[in-house]
Amino acid sequence: MCIEKKIIMEETSLLELQNITKDFSGTVVLEDVSFSLKKGEILGLVGENGAGKTTLMSILFGMPVIAETGGFGGKIILNGEEVHFTSPFDALDAGIGMVHQEFSLIPGFTTTENIMLNREITKNNILADIFGPRLCTLNRAEMKKSAEESVAKLGVEIDSETKIAEMPVGHKQFVEIAREISREKVKLLVLDEPTAVLTESEAEILLSAIKKLAASGISIIFISHRLREVTEICDRVVTLRDGKSIRDVATKDTNINEIAESLVGREISKTTKAEARSITTPEVFSVEHLWVDMPGETVRDVNFTVRKGEIFGIAGLAGQGKIGIPNGIMGLYPSGGKVTFKDKEIELNNPRAALDSKLAFVSEDRRGVGLLLDESLDWNIAFTAMQSKNMFLKSYLGGLIKLRNDKEMKEAAQRYIDLLSIKCNGPEQKARELSGGNQQKVCLAKAFCLEPELLFVSEPTRGIDVGAKQIVLDVLKERNKSQGTTIVMVSSELEELRSICDRIAVVCHGKIAGILSPDANPTEFALYMSGEKGEV
Repeated sequence: MCIEKKIIMEETSLLELQNITKDFSGTVVLEDVSFSLKKGEILGLVGENGAGKTTLMSILFGMPVIAETGGFGGKIILNGEEVHFTSPFDALDAGIGMVHQEFSLIPGFTTTENIMLNREITKNNILADIFGPRLCTLNRAEMKKSAEESVAKLGVEIDSETKIAEMPVGHKQFVEIAREISREKVKLLVLDEPTAVLTESEAEILLSAIKKLAASGISIIFISHRLREVTEICDRVVTLRDGKSIRDVATKDTNINEIAESLVGREISKTTKAEARSITTPEVFSVEHLWVDMPGETVRDVNFTVRKGEIFGIAGLAGQGKIGIPNGIMGLYPSGGKVTFKDKEIELNNPRAALDSKLAFVSEDRRGVGLLLDESLDWNIAFTAMQSKNMFLKSYLGGLIKLRNDKEMKEAAQRYIDLLSIKCNGPEQKARELSGGNQQKVCLAKAFCLEPELLFVSEPTRGIDVGAKQIVLDVLKERNKSQGTTIVMVSSELEELRSICDRIAVVCHGKIAGILSPDANPTEFALYMSGEKGEV
């Protein structure tokens, strides 16, 4: 393989990764990966899902899974000295902070409590003077001040006393980052898909904050599938493909198309809009006066209808309620109103009732709701269908005894692995071991396995690389076309909705502000999203 190297390692580097190699059970996931990072530099790390980005950062951050699976080859040089991290605490002590793709916040704690966790500021009292520091009390005023200063560095306003469970998803991401930059010794910050859950305006604020952090001397490794953001803020871009570093180039010497082609290994064609369809089939799904009590995504009064075989999109800014709609209908959060499918009212607050009505849901929270992380892929894909529809079961004694059909489970799992191009070692591999994008594909396979007549998909391409995004969208379109599955797609990516949907509803302040054609002017969408237009 021809390896393009336009940047060479310098002695002044803050960080050097030299010939990093890693395998899991004989499967090589990283092979001879090398790059460097200077003080105050922003390095973009890109690659398809499964390319090895997360594993590489797990090695850098001393994640236990690396040592538990035999360690790694190569060297990590920090400030000119080789380091050996046995845990994330070692990395933190060395000045390395990491914001993972999946949140690691405590829902019942406040902003301040999460940011200052394990670094609480205490004050003495009489009991502490007598019996020792264990009886010191928290200096909540100083903790609050420190937390607020960290949040202010990011250019956002988040109440320091708000609990994480009550926040919209975008604010949670800012709290994660504020926690890392609040550490006194931070020299290097690793951000794994930091804008994936943010709106466009929130992403702009964060990108601006990242530039300021770099200007203050903090080095940044910016992992993202949003290549426009990579070219906007990064000084250099390193591409991983199939576990190898195949390109290291200054951002000024490349462009989005070249980066995209380097990560997939082929020429990327421009996205084309789907042909406009005039859906004249009968209305099959209706929502009337729906309210959903989902923290950070409250739905107040939503009304809409969907035609049979339609792909119906739901757009909106973070925290406005779009994510709450499918979560409420599928019974995951308290809800009320009236939901009807095929002239039959669906009982709310009852997930089984939705499944029995041939509805299925791909949640935006793939790790918290969508997957059994410590189970194999065939179990993940087949489990819900087995429970709700008695699929993958063998009957004995006239149905008195039912045992699972492992062969059918594995065959079904392999079909979906092939259909969705899931990068894995086979149906027996645990879901936890897959990259985030491939975990998302498993969630889709799990929903497809239910053979639903109406499918909700919430943020189906979040955290997925450019090549995998197109696979997911193509599979959804094919499912809709070949099997007539009605699809309701919730997404923060307006252009993706416009490329696949027949109509798009815009949610603002917990209500439908308007329903537009995908060909409508983007300005129209922006006006509805901001509340400047429509009845909210």
